[in-house]
Amino acid sequence: MPAPVTIDPAPEKIVPNGQSTLHEDVVNKLRELIFDGQLADETRIPEKQLCARFGISRTPLREALKVLAREGLISLLPHRGARVVKLKPSDIDEVFPVMGALEAVAGEAACRNISEEGIAEIRALHYQMALHHTRGERADYFRLNQRIHEKIMEAAGNPTLSQIYKSLSLRIRRARYMANIPQQRWDQAMAEHELILQTLAARDGAKLGQLLKTHLLNKSEVVKATISDSPP
Repeated sequence: MPAPVTIDPAPEKIVPNGQSTLHEDVVNKLRELIFDGQLADETRIPEKQLCARFGISRTPLREALKVLAREGLISLLPHRGARVVKLKPSDIDEVFPVMGALEAVAGEAACRNISEEGIAEIRALHYQMALHHTRGERADYFRLNQRIHEKIMEAAGNPTLSQIYKSLSLRIRRARYMANIPQQRWDQAMAEHELILQTLAARDGAKLGQLLKTHLLNKSEVVKATISDSPP
């Protein structure tokens, strides 16, 4: 049975800033710990350590854990605490095609609805991302990559589509961050994003929808290879 993980004890007291609640902030902090690998697959959530680090009681922490359980990031086990859920290749096969279909629909709608200012904003994000790719700065690259996909989804102007996308994107985001992307595939992904930007600017909805779908499915193969190669 996996041992409890040790979390960096440095204080990181959560103080709501007026734009979010304590509950939302705790949920977001826990997600970050999972996404960046501090809380790895199948490790037990160290509730006492996290409460000390965030300066909170166990009540808001456990409420936040319930949210992450509904998102599929952790499992709540009776009398055994909470553990990070291990991603399996079958999870990727289940979620990525759905996300690809959602992004395809969003791409077509975005080409119809996006403003020139919106295209300019995505272009600026793209160039920043390209710089991080050149420098080999993967964390910053992934952050901007995620933002570009979110901007395209927002430009679609479909609240129902956005809600469904958001509910699945957290599982996708975790898979994207954990993937050990070979340099060749990273270069290919950057080239795909260049074509995505060009197609969005040309407002070719059908082509953009297909590009976004293919882009995500290509990534799924890399993620599955990473999961398959990881120790059991």
